Amino acid sequence: MGVRVAVIYYSATGNVHQLAQAVAEGAAARNADVRLRRVPELAPDSAIDANPAWRAHTDAIKNEVPEATHEDLEWATAYAFGTPTRFGNIAAQLKQFMDSTGGLWQAGVFHNKPATSFTSAMNRHGGQESTLLALNNVFYHWGSILVPPGYTDPLLFAAGGNPYGTSWPSGGGEGPDAATLEAARYQGRHLADIADRLRG
Repeated sequence: MGVRVAVIYYSATGNVHQLAQAVAEGAAARNADVRLRRVPELAPDSAIDANPAWRAHTDAIKNEVPEATHEDLEWATAYAFGTPTRFGNIAAQLKQFMDSTGGLWQAGVFHNKPATSFTSAMNRHGGQESTLLALNNVFYHWGSILVPPGYTDPLLFAAGGNPYGTSWPSGGGEGPDAATLEAARYQGRHLADIADRLRG
């Protein structure tokens, strides 16, 4: 049985979506079987329609990326979770999905499975690190094995050198640059490599 990676994320305007795709590409480059999944949107249409970029992204991916399910979590042998920052914390959409996993947690589904996290915020100091640490708190409770990128490859410094996970400051709405996407691919490769080692 090979490595199976579930890349599960929430993205409003597309930045975290791009990071998720890059993480998935990195894991796939290590011959992992990968599922790219988005969590359900909770915001009302009135909020989404007020931001043209949010509406455009929501419409673009609704038939492109399947919604995450508990079965995806049971299937996977490794996890990558991504979220935009919300006041330095996990977006409600992803948090709601994670909060629904109590039964899987009690059944030991997450025990000893490697997990990693990634994020995006508008500003360079807009809460990326605290958001990643908040995501990692879930992994502690799940009994998962944290797999941060650390400073394990020089390419990570070109992307800002965040040892907790890939992060992108979107500024005026710009999507992740080439260095950040390469860091996300590396994070996916790193996760798949660790998962492969753990399975023996």
